[in-house]
Order: sequence, then C-alpha cells, then structure tokens
Amino acid sequence: MADEQSVPAERKESKGSAVWREVKGLLWVLVAVLAFHSFVAKPFYIPSESMMPGLLKGDRLVVSKYPYGWSWVSPSFHIFPHWEGRLLGKLPKRGDIVIVTPPGQSDDYIKRVIGLPGDTVEVRRGRLVLNGRPVRSEVRPPALIPVDPNVPCGIEFSGFIVRSGGREYCRLPIVRETLPGGPSYDTVDLGASPGDDFGPVKVPADHVFMMGDNRDRSADSRFGLGPPENGLGGAVPWENIGGRAEFITFSLDGTTEILNPVSWFRALRSGRAGRSLRGARD
Repeated sequence: MADEQSVPAERKESKGSAVWREVKGLLWVLVAVLAFHSFVAKPFYIPSESMMPGLLKGDRLVVSKYPYGWSWVSPSFHIFPHWEGRLLGKLPKRGDIVIVTPPGQSDDYIKRVIGLPGDTVEVRRGRLVLNGRPVRSEVRPPALIPVDPNVPCGIEFSGFIVRSGGREYCRLPIVRETLPGGPSYDTVDLGASPGDDFGPVKVPADHVFMMGDNRDRSADSRFGLGPPENGLGGAVPWENIGGRAEFITFSLDGTTEILNPVSWFRALRSGRAGRSLRGARD
C-alpha cells in the first residue's frame, strides 16, 4: 500500500520538475537574446523619412553594438542610469550611420555622423561646410521612389509626385555629398527650409554632430531638443550612440495584414534586402 500511495506523489514531483526545467530553459533563452541584442547586434525599424533616399520608412536593419564600445544606451531597453563615457570606447567615423538617443530622452533616432570632436560645422544655403570648407557636392539625377503606404509622398513632399508606367513615384532632387576621407552618399534637397542656414558651431570633446540625409525633413543636431523641433539639441555626447547600422535585412511597403500571411510576402519591397549601409570611402 505504501508503494502504491507514493506513485502519484513521485509522478507529481516529476511533472513539476519537468515544467520548471522548461521555464528555466525559456528564461535562459530570453537572457541570451537580450544579451545579444544589448552587446552584439539588434534589429532596428526605420520609422520616418529623415534618412531618405538611402533608407525608407519600413526598412529593417541590423545594428551592431560593439564597434564603438558600450555605454548606458547599449542595452535594448536603456535600463541603466546615465553615465559618462564608454567601455572600450571608440569614436565613429564621419559618414557612419548610427543609432542615437537624444540627451534626456529614451527614443532612438537614426542619423549620419557629420562632425567629430574639434570640427566646425556650418550649413550655408543648404550646403554643408566643414572646418571652413564647403563639402564636395554634386547635383545628381532625381531619385524615383515608388509611392506606397510607407512612402506616401504626402504633404512633406508636396508637388514631387510623378507618374511613370502606370505607377506613382516620389521624384526627389538629389545632391551627392562626399565628406573628407569619408563616404559619398545621396542627400535630398527639397528647397528652402529652416535648417538651410546653421552655425558655425564647434563640436565639443567626446561629442558628435549628426544630420539626416533628407536635409529638409530631418530633426537632427541643427534643431533643439523636445517639442516643437524634436531635434538632437546640437552635438550629442558619444555615450548616447547605441550602435552602427550595418545592412538592410528586409523592407515592407506598409500593406501587411497581421491575420493574412500572404500579405506578409506581398508587402516585401524587392531589391532592398542585403543592401549595405557602409559606403565606400575615399
């Protein structure tokens, strides 16, 4: 009788141990994922038009965390209190596309590094001037970007919609810019805007000056923190850089329906997956 009574208890204990093992396994997987996202690499979603034409709203990227060392913004959810400096810190290069958290905030922006410590940055009539010299620029043929729900070419680009082959495109004026010793990249120049004349300002030590490639529609280091400008408030402390954008994994046009798996594939933009975000350097 004693043996018969002990069987249910043993089975119950065995079942509870199995459940706990599963829970522990899931917890370790979660910890491993969070650690990887915080210290190695994580995905990032482009939420706005500020980095057009190179990056479109709906692009998904891989952002590496280690190239500049680690700081208080490295964990994916910014769980650490702010501290100055970086562990194994290294400054980005001019032209790098980085994830940055504005001082005193928790949102992540994506911008291009323009000025390093000691640089003097100025914008004259829409043209970038670095250390007193205009940055090399060249007017290029317009970019034709297909209009879709993620790129509606709406009020921000009023008057830039054209039709070709039965489809609408956002026709954006392009100026190709080349930083000293840095990469060449395309910027969008829509015309006169509040950021077309700025500075000159000198970048302080351990800070970087950043701008969006869509120069007339980017809240960046040229603009103040918080509403109404929602910019970066000038050059940003280097510990606020969360990582470097590496390449596009895939891109969605905004037509995805959560309950319709077929739409997940229809919404994929062709030709964007695998595109590197680290341009060739002079």
